Amino acid sequence: MVEFWVWRSFGVALSMTFTTLHAAVRAALAAAGIAAVVSADTTSRAFGADPEHVEIADGNLVLHAALYRPEGNGPFPAVIALHDCGGLIHRPLADAQLYAQWAHVLVSSGFVVLFPDSFGSRGIGSQCREQNRKVRASRERVADANAARLWLQTQSFVKPEHISLLGWSNGGVAALWTVRRTAAPSGGADFRSAVALYPGCRRLRETAWSARVPTLILIGGADDWTLASTCQQMVAGTHGRSARVEIVVYPGALHEFDRANAPTRVRTGLVNTADPSGRAHSGTNPAARGDALKRVPQWLTR
Repeated sequence: MVEFWVWRSFGVALSMTFTTLHAAVRAALAAAGIAAVVSADTTSRAFGADPEHVEIADGNLVLHAALYRPEGNGPFPAVIALHDCGGLIHRPLADAQLYAQWAHVLVSSGFVVLFPDSFGSRGIGSQCREQNRKVRASRERVADANAARLWLQTQSFVKPEHISLLGWSNGGVAALWTVRRTAAPSGGADFRSAVALYPGCRRLRETAWSARVPTLILIGGADDWTLASTCQQMVAGTHGRSARVEIVVYPGALHEFDRANAPTRVRTGLVNTADPSGRAHSGTNPAARGDALKRVPQWLTR
């Protein structure tokens, strides 16, 4: 039996994107972890057509996004899914599968899922090795999340009062900045809830972060890119001045523990790692992955 450590706080080139993601969806259906959550015979009902390409006007920016929808007219709850520092396009198929698998799980659970492309929409690629990033999690990506929310709230197939955030790594950081208590929502109903997978919490902790909506953080205890201890300290500091915040630390799990069948690998030249050399490990942790695939839809359904 695996024991998870849980902390809680209560209180106050775009066509390539969708081709790659759809191909990854098909490949992902054979993954054992997904099959345990959603049986293969639900595939056609859950997805039907390819993900749709949508464009969201936000000032001078056209934000490109991939939209996954359940069959039917809805209205459905929705999730805005924020990619990591690698971006959404020009990724190896194995990397793209991560998002395709999550889309499959969430659509099968009755959610509309929207993946805004924060980097490709601005003509830039991966930011994992960029010291001075052109798109910041604390600013531009917050604007993208809000633009995506406002767009979804105009769609007849979406419940405007039930739109949540889900982010991975840099996208998880962006989700936490977006729902911080000191940032008022920009028009429309606010986000319903948020989930951040293995975010970097150092800057957020230093700014005395707290949340205005229920927020769940999932992170590996052995993550040497984004430290669990920093996020635990951040969550502990929210006591008495935040909406509900819960953190789950998976013992022995590395960064990207939710990938399917990904062997441990070492990445180099990264920025913002615990190791000053820029080295960090990543890879699947079956227990953590299995728990996350169940826990996240449950959290977002509330």
